[in-house]
Amino acid sequence: MPIVCAVAVLAVANLLNNWLARNPVMYVITCVTATAVLLMIARWDGLTPAELGLDKAGIRRGLRWAPVLAGVVLLVLLLALAVPAGREAFRDARAADLSVGRLLWGVLVRVPFGTVLLEETAFRGVLWAMIRRHRGTVWATTVSSLLFGLWHLLPSRGLNRSNAAVGAAFGEGSAAVAATVAVAIVVTAVAGVVLCELRRRSGSLLAPVALHWSVNGFSYALAWAAARWWLDS
Repeated sequence: MPIVCAVAVLAVANLLNNWLARNPVMYVITCVTATAVLLMIARWDGLTPAELGLDKAGIRRGLRWAPVLAGVVLLVLLLALAVPAGREAFRDARAADLSVGRLLWGVLVRVPFGTVLLEETAFRGVLWAMIRRHRGTVWATTVSSLLFGLWHLLPSRGLNRSNAAVGAAFGEGSAAVAATVAVAIVVTAVAGVVLCELRRRSGSLLAPVALHWSVNGFSYALAWAAARWWLDS
Protein backbone atom coordinates (compact mmCIF):
# COMPACT_ATOMS: atom_id res chain seq x y z
CA MET A 1 0.00 0.00 0.00
CA PRO A 2 2.74 2.61 0.75
CA ILE A 3 4.31 1.92 -2.67
CA VAL A 4 0.94 2.35 -4.39
CA CYS A 5 0.39 5.61 -2.51
CA ALA A 6 3.85 6.89 -3.49
CA VAL A 7 3.23 6.12 -7.17
CA ALA A 8 -0.17 7.85 -6.96
CA VAL A 9 1.44 10.97 -5.47
CA LEU A 10 3.98 11.00 -8.31
CA ALA A 11 1.26 10.59 -10.95
CA VAL A 12 -0.62 13.61 -9.58
CA ALA A 13 2.59 15.64 -9.30
CA ASN A 14 3.55 14.77 -12.87
CA LEU A 15 0.22 15.93 -14.24
CA LEU A 16 0.34 19.13 -12.20
CA ASN A 17 3.94 19.86 -13.16
CA ASN A 18 3.20 19.59 -16.86
CA TRP A 19 0.04 21.63 -16.51
CA LEU A 20 1.83 24.30 -14.44
CA ALA A 21 5.12 24.14 -16.36
CA ARG A 22 4.87 27.79 -17.42
CA ASN A 23 4.43 28.92 -13.83
CA PRO A 24 7.87 28.38 -12.26
CA VAL A 25 6.78 29.24 -8.72
CA MET A 26 3.87 26.80 -8.72
CA TYR A 27 6.13 24.15 -10.27
CA VAL A 28 8.54 24.41 -7.33
CA ILE A 29 5.70 24.48 -4.79
CA THR A 30 4.22 21.32 -6.32
CA CYS A 31 7.59 19.53 -6.22
CA VAL A 32 8.33 20.52 -2.62
CA THR A 33 4.83 19.51 -1.50
CA ALA A 34 5.03 16.15 -3.28
CA THR A 35 8.46 15.56 -1.72
CA ALA A 36 7.08 16.23 1.76
CA VAL A 37 4.17 13.82 1.17
CA LEU A 38 6.56 11.11 -0.09
CA LEU A 39 8.70 11.48 3.02
CA MET A 40 5.59 11.12 5.18
CA ILE A 41 4.72 7.94 3.29
CA ALA A 42 8.27 6.69 3.88
CA ARG A 43 7.85 7.36 7.60
CA TRP A 44 4.50 5.55 7.55
CA ASP A 45 6.25 2.57 5.94
CA GLY A 46 8.89 2.61 8.66
CA LEU A 47 11.87 3.53 6.49
CA THR A 48 14.89 4.75 8.42
CA PRO A 49 17.12 7.70 7.42
CA ALA A 50 19.87 5.17 6.60
CA GLU A 51 17.56 3.33 4.17
CA LEU A 52 16.81 6.64 2.48
CA GLY A 53 20.50 7.55 2.34
CA LEU A 54 19.90 10.53 4.60
CA ASP A 55 21.50 9.46 7.86
CA LYS A 56 24.55 11.38 9.17
CA ALA A 57 27.06 8.94 7.69
CA GLY A 58 25.27 9.00 4.34
CA ILE A 59 25.22 12.79 4.25
CA ARG A 60 28.96 12.92 4.98
CA ARG A 61 29.67 10.44 2.19
CA GLY A 62 27.43 12.37 -0.20
CA LEU A 63 29.22 15.62 0.54
CA ARG A 64 32.50 13.96 -0.41
CA TRP A 65 31.07 12.66 -3.68
CA ALA A 66 29.33 15.89 -4.68
CA PRO A 67 32.28 18.10 -5.76
CA VAL A 68 33.89 15.24 -7.70
CA LEU A 69 30.68 14.48 -9.59
CA ALA A 70 30.03 18.16 -10.32
CA GLY A 71 33.57 18.64 -11.60
CA VAL A 72 33.40 15.63 -13.92
CA VAL A 73 30.04 16.71 -15.35
CA LEU A 74 31.24 20.27 -15.96
CA LEU A 75 34.40 19.03 -17.69
CA VAL A 76 32.43 16.69 -19.99
CA LEU A 77 29.95 19.43 -20.92
CA LEU A 78 32.72 21.94 -21.64
CA LEU A 79 34.48 19.41 -23.87
CA ALA A 80 31.21 18.82 -25.73
CA LEU A 81 30.75 22.56 -26.16
CA ALA A 82 34.26 22.86 -27.58
CA VAL A 83 33.45 20.45 -30.42
CA PRO A 84 31.28 21.80 -33.29
CA ALA A 85 29.25 18.59 -33.49
CA GLY A 86 28.55 18.60 -29.76
CA ARG A 87 27.77 22.29 -29.72
CA GLU A 88 24.44 21.76 -31.48
CA ALA A 89 23.09 19.92 -28.45
CA PHE A 90 23.26 23.24 -26.55
CA ARG A 91 21.01 25.00 -29.06
CA ASP A 92 17.94 24.91 -26.83
CA ALA A 93 15.05 27.36 -27.02
CA ARG A 94 14.14 26.77 -23.37
CA ALA A 95 17.32 28.54 -22.24
CA ALA A 96 18.27 30.83 -25.13
CA ASP A 97 15.91 33.75 -24.41
CA LEU A 98 16.10 33.80 -20.62
CA SER A 99 17.09 36.90 -18.70
CA VAL A 100 19.90 36.60 -16.16
CA GLY A 101 17.34 36.59 -13.33
CA ARG A 102 15.30 33.79 -14.87
CA LEU A 103 18.47 31.82 -15.59
CA LEU A 104 19.55 32.08 -11.94
CA TRP A 105 16.06 31.11 -10.82
CA GLY A 106 16.20 28.04 -13.05
CA VAL A 107 19.69 26.90 -12.04
CA LEU A 108 19.54 27.76 -8.33
CA VAL A 109 15.84 27.26 -7.48
CA ARG A 110 13.76 25.42 -10.09
CA VAL A 111 16.29 22.69 -10.85
CA PRO A 112 17.54 21.87 -7.32
CA PHE A 113 14.37 22.53 -5.30
CA GLY A 114 11.93 21.45 -7.99
CA THR A 115 13.17 18.82 -10.42
CA VAL A 116 16.08 17.28 -8.53
CA LEU A 117 14.56 17.35 -5.03
CA LEU A 118 11.38 15.53 -6.06
CA GLU A 119 12.87 13.10 -8.56
CA GLU A 120 15.77 11.97 -6.38
CA THR A 121 13.65 11.73 -3.23
CA ALA A 122 11.08 9.71 -5.15
CA PHE A 123 13.09 7.42 -7.41
CA ARG A 124 16.42 6.98 -5.59
CA GLY A 125 15.06 7.61 -2.11
CA VAL A 126 11.56 6.51 -1.14
CA LEU A 127 10.56 4.10 -3.93
CA TRP A 128 14.02 2.56 -4.21
CA ALA A 129 14.21 1.96 -0.46
CA MET A 130 10.67 0.56 -0.23
CA ILE A 131 11.14 -1.91 -3.08
CA ARG A 132 14.65 -2.83 -1.96
CA ARG A 133 13.39 -3.75 1.49
CA HIS A 134 10.84 -6.20 0.06
CA ARG A 135 12.44 -7.46 -3.19
CA GLY A 136 16.14 -6.56 -3.13
CA THR A 137 18.40 -4.14 -4.96
CA VAL A 138 17.91 -5.44 -8.52
CA TRP A 139 14.15 -5.11 -8.30
CA ALA A 140 14.43 -1.71 -6.65
CA THR A 141 16.71 -0.38 -9.37
CA THR A 142 14.69 -1.90 -12.22
CA VAL A 143 11.26 -0.73 -11.09
CA SER A 144 12.29 2.75 -9.96
CA SER A 145 14.27 3.31 -13.18
CA LEU A 146 11.34 2.23 -15.38
CA LEU A 147 9.07 4.58 -13.46
CA PHE A 148 11.68 7.32 -13.84
CA GLY A 149 11.61 6.79 -17.59
CA LEU A 150 7.82 6.95 -17.72
CA TRP A 151 7.93 10.10 -15.56
CA HIS A 152 9.49 11.85 -18.59
CA LEU A 153 6.75 10.86 -21.03
CA LEU A 154 4.80 14.12 -20.84
CA PRO A 155 7.69 16.64 -20.68
CA SER A 156 9.54 15.01 -23.60
CA ARG A 157 6.73 15.72 -26.07
CA GLY A 158 8.12 19.17 -26.88
CA LEU A 159 11.79 18.25 -27.30
CA ASN A 160 11.59 18.32 -31.11
CA ARG A 161 10.66 21.99 -31.01
CA SER A 162 12.84 23.16 -28.14
CA ASN A 163 16.15 21.44 -28.89
CA ALA A 164 17.75 21.87 -32.31
CA ALA A 165 19.77 18.65 -32.15
CA VAL A 166 16.71 16.57 -31.27
CA GLY A 167 14.63 18.28 -33.96
CA ALA A 168 17.30 17.61 -36.58
CA ALA A 169 17.61 13.96 -35.55
CA PHE A 170 13.90 13.12 -35.39
CA GLY A 171 12.21 15.75 -37.57
CA GLU A 172 8.66 17.00 -37.06
CA GLY A 173 5.16 15.55 -37.05
CA SER A 174 3.34 13.10 -34.81
CA ALA A 175 5.55 10.13 -35.73
CA ALA A 176 8.68 12.11 -34.89
CA VAL A 177 7.22 13.18 -31.54
CA ALA A 178 6.31 9.57 -30.73
CA ALA A 179 9.85 8.43 -31.58
CA THR A 180 11.35 11.24 -29.49
CA VAL A 181 9.19 10.35 -26.50
CA ALA A 182 10.10 6.65 -26.77
CA VAL A 183 13.82 7.41 -26.93
CA ALA A 184 13.53 9.89 -24.05
CA ILE A 185 11.85 7.25 -21.88
CA VAL A 186 14.58 4.71 -22.64
CA VAL A 187 17.41 7.21 -22.09
CA THR A 188 16.03 8.46 -18.79
CA ALA A 189 15.37 4.90 -17.62
CA VAL A 190 19.03 4.08 -18.30
CA ALA A 191 20.02 7.27 -16.49
CA GLY A 192 17.85 6.07 -13.61
CA VAL A 193 19.87 2.85 -13.42
CA VAL A 194 23.10 4.88 -13.24
CA LEU A 195 21.69 7.10 -10.50
CA CYS A 196 20.42 4.09 -8.52
CA GLU A 197 23.84 2.45 -8.73
CA LEU A 198 25.45 5.67 -7.59
CA ARG A 199 22.99 5.72 -4.69
CA ARG A 200 23.93 2.15 -3.79
CA ARG A 201 27.68 2.59 -4.08
CA SER A 202 27.82 5.89 -2.24
CA GLY A 203 25.33 4.93 0.46
CA SER A 204 23.95 8.46 0.18
CA LEU A 205 21.04 10.14 -1.56
CA LEU A 206 23.17 13.28 -1.90
CA ALA A 207 25.44 11.65 -4.50
CA PRO A 208 22.72 11.16 -7.16
CA VAL A 209 21.31 14.56 -6.16
CA ALA A 210 24.68 16.15 -6.95
CA LEU A 211 25.02 14.34 -10.27
CA HIS A 212 21.45 15.13 -11.30
CA TRP A 213 21.73 18.82 -10.43
CA SER A 214 25.12 19.10 -12.16
CA VAL A 215 23.80 17.66 -15.43
CA ASN A 216 20.63 19.75 -15.45
CA GLY A 217 22.00 22.95 -13.96
CA PHE A 218 25.26 23.14 -15.93
CA SER A 219 23.50 22.15 -19.17
CA TYR A 220 20.93 24.88 -18.61
CA ALA A 221 23.59 27.52 -17.90
CA LEU A 222 25.84 26.49 -20.78
CA ALA A 223 22.93 26.44 -23.24
CA TRP A 224 22.13 30.01 -22.17
CA ALA A 225 25.77 31.08 -22.53
CA ALA A 226 26.23 29.25 -25.83
CA ALA A 227 23.29 31.08 -27.41
CA ARG A 228 25.06 34.37 -26.69
CA TRP A 229 28.71 33.68 -27.35
CA TRP A 230 29.31 30.49 -29.31
CA LEU A 231 26.49 29.12 -31.43
CA ASP A 232 26.24 32.00 -33.88
CA SER A 233 30.00 32.50 -34.18
